[in-house]
Amino acid sequence: MHSTALKVGELARRTGLTIRTLRHYDELGLVSPSLRTEGRHRLYTLADVTRLQQVVSLRGLGFSLDAIRRMLDEQGTTLLSVIEMHLARLDEQIAEQQRLLRNLQSIAAVLRTRKDVSVDTLIEAIEVTNMLNRYYTEEQLESLRQRRESFGQDRIRQAEQDWAALIEEARTAMANGEDPEGACAQTLAKRWWNLIQQFTGGDPGISQSLNRMYQEEGPETASRGMVDQGLFEYMNKAIEAMRAKKG
Repeated sequence: MHSTALKVGELARRTGLTIRTLRHYDELGLVSPSLRTEGRHRLYTLADVTRLQQVVSLRGLGFSLDAIRRMLDEQGTTLLSVIEMHLARLDEQIAEQQRLLRNLQSIAAVLRTRKDVSVDTLIEAIEVTNMLNRYYTEEQLESLRQRRESFGQDRIRQAEQDWAALIEEARTAMANGEDPEGACAQTLAKRWWNLIQQFTGGDPGISQSLNRMYQEEGPETASRGMVDQGLFEYMNKAIEAMRAKKG
């Protein structure tokens, strides 16, 4: 018996495929054992197992058995080329799963801050997720996710409360006609800037993505209704004045 040749039962056991599947492939002429023992037992050779690997990989890519047969009968289809195709597809699937993971994490973050779950809440979560994906790179989203995890829920809730309180104070200052360069607005600007730095971690790339989102989507959409255009412009003037004073 050839040392590299395997009976159908042994091949099934070692590959995790069923005997029924191997026999089905044989009936279709897709993968057939090439050798026979003196006792008429059929054996799979190295070439047969190589072809089986190609079939398994191509099936994993979603090809039908008929399509696989045609591909394997063509010149130039090698084990390496099939495995490279499979690797490329797995890379795509991993990237898709990572995007899904980030999307679900973003939605979960929104839902954790809400006691009720309504259609509007879910739509808002989806909207926020899609918007983040448009403006932040995968690396930036991962960095933001890690920062959020490192903060913990208590610190995140505190930051959300700090933002809400600061926005109301800034809106009051603007309504009272406070000069953006005055002491009151400058104090607000420092707190505003510190909260932005807390979100971005001082990463200039994330800051640029954040600014682009506010410019293109508009502050009301980007902030989920917390900051309107007037307040956005007012605080921008205050922050620009603050940074100018720092030189």
